[in-house]
Amino acid sequence: MKFDIDRYKEIIDTLSRNRSRTLLTGFGIFWGIFMLLLMLGGGDGLKKILNQNFEGFTSNAVIVGAAPTSKPYGGFKRDRTWYLDTKDIEAIKTLVPETDIVTMMDADWGGTMTYKDNSYNGIVKGLTYEYAGVESPQLLYGRWINEVDCSQERKVCVIGKQVWSNLFPDGEDPTGEYINVKGSYFQVIGVDNRNGGININGQPDQSVVIPYPLMDKMNNRGGRFDIICMTLKEGADSDVSQYKVRGLLSRRHSIAPDDKPAIMMLDTQKIFKIVDNLFKGVNILVILVGLGTLLAGAIGVSNIMMVTVKERTTEIGIRRAIGATPKMILSQIITESIGLTILAGMFGILFAVFILWGAGNIVSSLPDINNPVSFQIGFWTGIAVLMLLVVLGVLAGLAPALRAMNIKPVDAMRDE
Repeated sequence: MKFDIDRYKEIIDTLSRNRSRTLLTGFGIFWGIFMLLLMLGGGDGLKKILNQNFEGFTSNAVIVGAAPTSKPYGGFKRDRTWYLDTKDIEAIKTLVPETDIVTMMDADWGGTMTYKDNSYNGIVKGLTYEYAGVESPQLLYGRWINEVDCSQERKVCVIGKQVWSNLFPDGEDPTGEYINVKGSYFQVIGVDNRNGGININGQPDQSVVIPYPLMDKMNNRGGRFDIICMTLKEGADSDVSQYKVRGLLSRRHSIAPDDKPAIMMLDTQKIFKIVDNLFKGVNILVILVGLGTLLAGAIGVSNIMMVTVKERTTEIGIRRAIGATPKMILSQIITESIGLTILAGMFGILFAVFILWGAGNIVSSLPDINNPVSFQIGFWTGIAVLMLLVVLGVLAGLAPALRAMNIKPVDAMRDE
């Protein structure tokens, strides 16, 4: 299409003649685009922050815990305390084929750790090497505990980020060093760099992880522990798996089959699904609100173009009289409408990008954020918004353009 400078001069002239109406209408388009992109980019950034809290945690885990019974059963009174044990692990692996990883967790809160003159009061967790399949560590230094560490009951440990920063304030690599954990010395083999977020039985950054068999002997619990952590095989039905595990534990520990409070279960798959559906709903709401605001702005553009056509009735009639075709008149009005929507929309896009950029920098500087967080809109989202502006411009200018096309030269002269 040939560049027609006179046409664009007419657009500027139109906007200048209707300055107050233009500013008001342009602000509607600007605000609609700004709010749409701000909410889309902000929602995407919040989802990334939330995903950082879930990062490394498998989405198909089932966590099982023991609580006092709420019903009498099998000759036992209610409020009876019972414990999970290693035989439960073997029974679940054998009798519930839907499970993939089945491992235990034991934890001591308030454990004191020291290194030279530095100390920290944190959490001591007894885990197996398999637990990395439930909650993946983010190792800053060293490695995770392995199968040999567990089978040989090695006195090794993986320390959390806060433990490391308190015991080793200079930030040096602590692997190979020995720290005192509740009166026993353990060699540091790794540093887990995760912050808080979703966790089981204590924040990972405040924990010292040691092999479970060693912790079991240190605490003299005889194979008892606090929690069972399981992952399910791909395609396994979570509800069916939980039903089987609950029935198995009920039979093994003489618990009423319908005593759900006694066997606590947390299904992470359902939590992830709820969060995902929540953000889908937020995105739909954002789009509806943004489109509603833009539609109001487009109606304003259509109104201002209607006023413009009425003010230029004589001019349009003269053009028709000297040979301007209906297509030329239609093209002129729609081009002016598109120009107004794109001009206001581009200011909205630029302002939204600037605000989102600032929000991303502020959030990324917070101490609890592991990785930089971007609140920016994607490239294709920007392209889609530009296309939407063009479509709105065409729709807003269509009715005024059709009215202009129907103006007859004789009627225009009579109006003059």
